[in-house]
Amino acid sequence: MKRAIVLVSGGMDSLYTTAVAARDCDELLCLHFSYGQLTQDKERSCFEAIARHYQARETKIVDYLWLSRIGGSALTDGTIPIKADPEGIPNTYVPFRNATMLCAAIAWAEVNQAERIYIGAVEEDGSGYPDCRESFFDAMENLIQEGTKARNIRIYTPVLHMSKKDIIIKGLTMRVPFELSWSCYIDSEQACGECPSCKLRLKAFKEAGMIDPITYREKL
Repeated sequence: MKRAIVLVSGGMDSLYTTAVAARDCDELLCLHFSYGQLTQDKERSCFEAIARHYQARETKIVDYLWLSRIGGSALTDGTIPIKADPEGIPNTYVPFRNATMLCAAIAWAEVNQAERIYIGAVEEDGSGYPDCRESFFDAMENLIQEGTKARNIRIYTPVLHMSKKDIIIKGLTMRVPFELSWSCYIDSEQACGECPSCKLRLKAFKEAGMIDPITYREKL
């Protein structure tokens, strides 16, 4: 029995990652975090739809509002204008978010005797976040060896070295329902089309020769 914990944000990267986990494993336990992100409610509804689509055995939503209380990120603080920084780490970086979320996933994996954890982090076509690097996930696996009773839990990052375009193209061959995902940092009803995440998503669909199935403020 291959049992996996899948971190599902509701974005297209985590959606594709869930599809890979569903293909390769017998049981999925899907994990979502509400950390005060501006589109928290929309991301939660996408998570629930994705978990239903892939018939997760169990789902769990973890209250991580302390991340927004700590502050320091435009994703959790509406007073900070969202902007990309091509020469550094963008201000949408949430300090050490992936590490804290993986810690919760590792604990849940131990309780459920799950030997796999899937996370949809992208290094090459992402935003330059330090907790999306391959070396970071290698370090987390070392921590599992040092700090768990099970010691056999592995972290799987199927999209780590994929571009957004590749995620779309390969996802379509797997019938991944991209209409269930959400990428916008700002709006929950209609994607803004202007934030860095929307622009990256739109560019990828255009390069893949496909039309993005989600709704934007204006026809783009």
